Amino acid sequence: QVQLVESGGGSVQAGGSLRLSCAASGAPFSATAMGWFRQAPGKEREFVAYTSSATSITYYADSLKGRFTLSSDNAKATVYLQMNRLIPEETAVYYCAAVPLGGYRSPDYAYWGQGTQVTVSS
Repeated sequence: QVQLVESGGGSVQAGGSLRLSCAASGAPFSATAMGWFRQAPGKEREFVAYTSSATSITYYADSLKGRFTLSSDNAKATVYLQMNRLIPEETAVYYCAAVPLGGYRSPDYAYWGQGTQVTVSS
């Protein structure tokens, strides 16, 4: 059983930055593939980023255009999502997830955090 706890959400003006954290427990962190998703009101949950420490692979949604960066700290069993130059359309609840059951872009993961709200004002 993997437990995920997100933190770092909040309110920011357009063009600002936030760093989200996802602390994992209950499984060998270095062997756990993890993803970030977001869900805006009335919309489907969409892929943001994915990382696998075991294979050193990181993927991002094309729409991010290099503004978001994933990093991880194996000693702290934590994944970070640095988000820069945020736009109002990126207002959503952001979720981290672990252990993809299908393709990494699909919101079909075995474990999910509770989510953290990100609000970007214009």
